[in-house]
Amino acid sequence: MLGRRILLRPCRMAIMMMGGGKKTMSTCRIPSSGGLALLPSNLTICVEGNIGSGKTTFLRHFKQFPEICVLDEPISKWRDVRGHNLLDLMYKNPSKWSLCFQSYVQLTMLDLHTKAVTQPFKMMERSIYSAKNCFVKNLHNEGLMEDAEYTVLTEWFDFARETMPMKVDLIVYLRTDPEVAYKRIVQRGRFEETAIKMDYLQSIHNLHEDWLINEKHNLPCPVLTLDANHDLSNMAPNYSLCEETIFSKRVATAVN
Repeated sequence: MLGRRILLRPCRMAIMMMGGGKKTMSTCRIPSSGGLALLPSNLTICVEGNIGSGKTTFLRHFKQFPEICVLDEPISKWRDVRGHNLLDLMYKNPSKWSLCFQSYVQLTMLDLHTKAVTQPFKMMERSIYSAKNCFVKNLHNEGLMEDAEYTVLTEWFDFARETMPMKVDLIVYLRTDPEVAYKRIVQRGRFEETAIKMDYLQSIHNLHEDWLINEKHNLPCPVLTLDANHDLSNMAPNYSLCEETIFSKRVATAVN
């Protein structure tokens, strides 16, 4: 049985092995809607990566497939909680707003995890797992979240994981050097991101590496790693390489 990580670089993709040791399809053929209707309930794919790793561009590529329901990160909710921009408050004063913001992040991510969709695939931008293992942990590591606050969020996360449907079948990790991510952030010029510094991106990168590459925390599913350092305008062919793994994983699940 293949290890939990699959490294995908911008080159010809080899035939892969997915759950149960069975070979997946070696082409990018997308099963017809009729065939998919006979397969198990939808599979959940979470797209993970640092700020500026190209998640939006990746998801835009997969929105073309009617078989996939793409759920964007609920940033609009974080920007307007009954008139309060929690995202902006968090970036400006993290020591004051970290618990409030991350509590709401967990709530909104849990809403996406439990959201029922009719399509065979549900593709989420980030997850409650990265919120906990990367962003909450970084706040605690940096002394911007008290031990008691971190414990409360951990208890809430553990309760949700044990009692609610948070199944994830595949993680796509857009692995990006912090320097590349920082350049993209500066270029896109989002208002709330003006306070982001290079050392913050380095810390978030290290925590993603600890979680998804070094496996210092329990992984909920296999991980497909994509080198996302290339210019975003040239990444579409590399995103296409992921199609085979994603669509054939559903077929492999049906066979097992």
